[in-house]
Amino acid sequence: MRGRGSIASTGCSFVAKMLLSLLLTLLAVSSVNGARILGLFPLNGKSHFVMFEVVMKGLADRGHRVDVLSPFPLNKPHPNYTDLSIADDVPRMTNNMNYELVKAISGSSAGLFIHMTGTEICRLLELPLLQDLINNPPKDPPYDLVVTELFYSNCYFAFGRHLGVPVVAITPSPMIPYANEPLGNPLNTAYVSDIEDDSIKNLTFWGRLKNTIITWYRIFQSRYHIEVQNDYVKKYFGEDMPEVRQLERELSLLLVNSHHSLNGVRPFTPAVVEVGGLHVKKKKKSDLLPSNVKKWLDENDQGFVYCSFGSMVKIESFPNETVLQIYSAFSKLSPIRVLMKVAVPESLPPGLPKNVLTMSWLPQEEILMHKNIRAFITHGGLMGVQEAVTYGVPLIGVPLFRDQPINIKNCADKGTAVFLDYLNLTEENILGAVNKVLKNSSFKTNMMDLSARFLDRETPALDTAVFWIEYILRHGGDALRSPAVKLTWWQLALVDVLAVIVASIVLALYLIKIIVSMILSRLASTKKPVLTTPKKSN
Repeated sequence: MRGRGSIASTGCSFVAKMLLSLLLTLLAVSSVNGARILGLFPLNGKSHFVMFEVVMKGLADRGHRVDVLSPFPLNKPHPNYTDLSIADDVPRMTNNMNYELVKAISGSSAGLFIHMTGTEICRLLELPLLQDLINNPPKDPPYDLVVTELFYSNCYFAFGRHLGVPVVAITPSPMIPYANEPLGNPLNTAYVSDIEDDSIKNLTFWGRLKNTIITWYRIFQSRYHIEVQNDYVKKYFGEDMPEVRQLERELSLLLVNSHHSLNGVRPFTPAVVEVGGLHVKKKKKSDLLPSNVKKWLDENDQGFVYCSFGSMVKIESFPNETVLQIYSAFSKLSPIRVLMKVAVPESLPPGLPKNVLTMSWLPQEEILMHKNIRAFITHGGLMGVQEAVTYGVPLIGVPLFRDQPINIKNCADKGTAVFLDYLNLTEENILGAVNKVLKNSSFKTNMMDLSARFLDRETPALDTAVFWIEYILRHGGDALRSPAVKLTWWQLALVDVLAVIVASIVLALYLIKIIVSMILSRLASTKKPVLTTPKKSN
């Protein structure tokens, strides 16, 4: 009887443990799938938000409740996605950047750019909506995670410490140099390039020297100009809030808009994950293409060239003489047609060639996946470059500022693009570049090869992003954090270790010298004197 009772007791105990384990598992899954996430994306750059929106929708589709603060509320409601719109509080940059502003930003120091995209964005913390999030955050349920942008407005990292939750950052560009140190990510300027006019591969001695100086100078600039954000953090979150540099070290995960096939091979800690191209839909939506444009593109068997400078820059604001040079070059491409994205076509000077069609808005992905497209004339924005790579469309790059030159240079190094200087757009240069791409099949071949490598992944980029965000929700903010974030630069460089090793070697050599000297001295003192027979005197 005791034996049977013992067996029954053991069986009940086993069942109880199984039920408890199952209950804990269900609770864990429920807590992840039902997380409440705050997305903070106050920068008024549509090209940046394209990426953020896809990530936040992806989290919403997984059952998470996401509240997204941005200047870009959704046009159509999305389940589990709530807009916290600041559209009326910030100036819109869509189709609002003219030629003079392009030149100013292109030729400006880092200070002006960081002020525009960092300091001014931190000022928005005074908005009532943000003040309400700081002073009266929701408690039913509270937030479990903050997702925000890593660019130059790092004051928003304070929300993580303030709410007591992990912070996941997304950068719409490749890895920004200053972000390596706070994440404990290695930076080797021998082959990780930050220079805009040189290759990411086969750097010569002078190239490595230049790259090292420029990279560290830009890190210093970024650090110097971001420093002022400490004032905003203290003002709006309290004097006990750590400085921005410490808040950067508390990041749990950084999603980077890059891929080794396009941006080069480099080391990453587990807390830095490449998700380049996650915004690309890869699904044809022909209904997005206006019927007149579709007919115009379909009916010409000679194909077409697509020209767009993105969602911000207005081509029509370029000097008239430059636009007329573009006209002349495009007219000589006939019978090949040219489709141009122009925000305000009416602002163009007269004389538009007959083989050119302008539209104020175009569904870019649907254009790039069209069967008749031959080449893409672009300013080199990373999102557009990734879309062109996805669909295997060679590029004529006319980069304007920031990361655009290096984006085009990376493609040119791979034989998939031709680089043009926007300050020297002449008929001869434009026509020569376009014809070079159209008449040399290697550009298309190389781009198709790059596309194959860019798309060859274990899981789609969006799934990768969502997985690692949920990983942080499951395992906590420290799960991926490198121990390097707790070390100083001289500890990471092993300066102290090397100093001890060198000192030990010097000390050992010195002791050896003393010992040898003592031995030689002892030998000299114990050496028997040589006896000589004295001479007899006469």
